[in-house]
Amino acid sequence: MRIAIISDIHANLEALTTALEDIKERDVEKIICLGDVVGYGANPNECIGLVQKHCETTLLGNHDKAAIDLSLTRTFTTNARVAAEWTNRNLSADSKQFLQSLPLFSKLPDIMFVHSSPYEPEEWHYVLSVLDALHALRSFDEGICFIGHTHTPAIYSDAGRVGRVRKGTKMLVNVGSIGQPRDGNPRLSYGVFDTDAWEYENIRVEYDIEKAAEKIMEAGLPRALADRLFLGV
Repeated sequence: MRIAIISDIHANLEALTTALEDIKERDVEKIICLGDVVGYGANPNECIGLVQKHCETTLLGNHDKAAIDLSLTRTFTTNARVAAEWTNRNLSADSKQFLQSLPLFSKLPDIMFVHSSPYEPEEWHYVLSVLDALHALRSFDEGICFIGHTHTPAIYSDAGRVGRVRKGTKMLVNVGSIGQPRDGNPRLSYGVFDTDAWEYENIRVEYDIEKAAEKIMEAGLPRALADRLFLGV
C-alpha cells in the first residue's frame, strides 16, 4: 500500500490544492494528514474542507488546537498568535467542530503517525536535532513514525540523520510542510511511503506562492507570513 503523508498545511489553499493534484498522479491509496491544517494562512475553512474530503485520517496539530483554544497561544510568537486569533474569528462552526474531534496520534500495523513527537504528543515537542530524534525514537514501539511540526523534512535512525528509510531499523521521518516550508526551499513538501517495499520518498512541488501571499496580505495578517513563503523559512 502506498500512503501519502501531508502535514502543516497552515491554511495555504494554493499549496494544498497543488499537493492533492500531485498525489493523484502517484498511485496513492490513502492520504494521512499529520495536523496543523490551519494557522498562518488565509483559507482555513477551505483547507479543512479539502482535508475532510481527501484524507482518511487527520491528526491534531498545535495550531489547530490554538485556533479553538486561544490560551495555547501564550507560547506562540507574536505573528503566530495574531494568526491564531484571526483564524479563531474566521473559522466556521463546522470547522471548529472538526478540529475539536481530531486525535493526537494514529497507528497502522508497525507505523505510527503524530504531529509533533511520539514523546508526549500533547506537549508539542520539537524534533530539531539528532538528540531530539534519539529521544523520540525511544518513545514508540512501531518500526517507523511519521511526524511534522518543524516544517523541515528529515529522516532519523539510531545512527542519527540518514538519507533513507531502512527495513528492520527503527525510523523517524519528518515529512516537511505543505503550506510553510522552513528548510530554505519554498516548494511544498510531503511524503509517500510504500508499506510493502518499506520505501519512503520526500516530494517537493512548486505552487502559486504569489497568490497565497497575496491572500495573506488581503486578510490583514502579518506581512512576514506572506514574505517567508517566498524564502522557505
